[in-house]
Amino acid sequence: MSESVIKGASFRDKVATVDQKGKRIWMFPHKPAGKLYSLRIWASLVYLTVFFGLPFIKVNDHPVFLINILERRFILFGQIFWPQDFFIFALGMVVFIVFVALFTVVFGRVFCGWACPQTVFMEMVFRRLEYWIEGNGAQQKLLAQAPWNTDKIIKKTSKWVVFWVVSFIIANTFLAYVIGVDELGKLITEPMSKNIGTFISLIIFTTVFFFVYLWLREQVCTVICPYGRMQGVLLDRDSVIVAYDYKRGETRGKFHKNEERTIGDCIDCEQCVKVCPTGIDIRHGTQLECINCTACIDACNKMMDGVGLPTGLIRYASENNIAEKRQWKFTWRMKAYSIVMCLLLGVLVWLLSTRTDVGITLLRTPGQLYQEQANNQMSNLYNYRMLNKTFKDKEVTLKPENFEGTIKLVGESRIVIPKDGYIAGTMFIYINNNSIKDRKTQLKIGVYEGKEKINTISTSFLGPFKDH
Repeated sequence: MSESVIKGASFRDKVATVDQKGKRIWMFPHKPAGKLYSLRIWASLVYLTVFFGLPFIKVNDHPVFLINILERRFILFGQIFWPQDFFIFALGMVVFIVFVALFTVVFGRVFCGWACPQTVFMEMVFRRLEYWIEGNGAQQKLLAQAPWNTDKIIKKTSKWVVFWVVSFIIANTFLAYVIGVDELGKLITEPMSKNIGTFISLIIFTTVFFFVYLWLREQVCTVICPYGRMQGVLLDRDSVIVAYDYKRGETRGKFHKNEERTIGDCIDCEQCVKVCPTGIDIRHGTQLECINCTACIDACNKMMDGVGLPTGLIRYASENNIAEKRQWKFTWRMKAYSIVMCLLLGVLVWLLSTRTDVGITLLRTPGQLYQEQANNQMSNLYNYRMLNKTFKDKEVTLKPENFEGTIKLVGESRIVIPKDGYIAGTMFIYINNNSIKDRKTQLKIGVYEGKEKINTISTSFLGPFKDH
């Protein structure tokens, strides 16, 4: 980067929203406008529609998406998952982390500016409400500095009330993802005294959201979230970021009408700084506070259009694009990430496709030895637990696979697993004494639903010591 840009680069020694004494600098960004901001609005509308609408979508009278941590039951895109499927969830998290790393290596922090819930709610919901109530950034700053007169009290109180109501709606939506909209409807219609614990939890979460979007705001991105600090590891000179073209923009200078410009195209209007929600100057280069929201791109393009200079002084580009004035390329580092990502994604798809609808645990009853039975047979007592991962009742039968013998249930004539539930019981396995060759014999048992084999379970059969 040019010397004029990095000269006195003290901006890298501090966060833009904190002064030298450690006191917070409040941000009053101007309202963005432009093509990219319009695209972000449409993207956010889709995002918010999905977020608020997904709990109401049902398949076969069940929510399509449910994260019931309390009952350890999860429904993702219509399929129910239980704690026994945790390994799939763990692998999914690994895939997600690798995807974030890959995406950041290639496209920088696009996720932060366009898809992060914190940014979407802050910039596209609460900030827009703030513009509507208090006015643009300059008006908000004047209001903050003004004495507590009638106008300020009305505007501030209105904003706090609106923010609280929206926070309460968000908290209820999150609760719907945990317990489902039907259960949430019951909580709303029933007397508060019957659900005082849930109501207190809602108030607590509402207060948290209210505090985050009223006071904490951009501090979540610049101080709390570790993602920005990962940029130094994940980004390289070929990563696409929101970047200032210092080759074209330097040396900066004010624009004069009808001038023949002999210096850089940057007219030093600082509009890119005024619209930045984290208060940085993008002309200093990549900074951890930058969330790639593109507000500076729209602001700069508007000014370039106004003075008759080419747009794109601030744009999506890599450091090498600007420094060497060359096209973006897919590097070997990016290819390596992509290969790892595809492999993990393939494993995840395979696990999901081979996941059985019935989970079965079969263990020999603790403390029980073999039992000698009539007709020269031995038996072992087993405990079984069967989990139905679907929304339909399932009747299954157990059949010997690698041994000659019989399976008898205790107290039951057939095995019927209720939908979205489980059963537990005991059973005996009988084997001819002549078939037992070792102290422990490995058995395989087929699980059938009708004539279709849906699973195979393994266990061991304990017999007497035999001399060979």
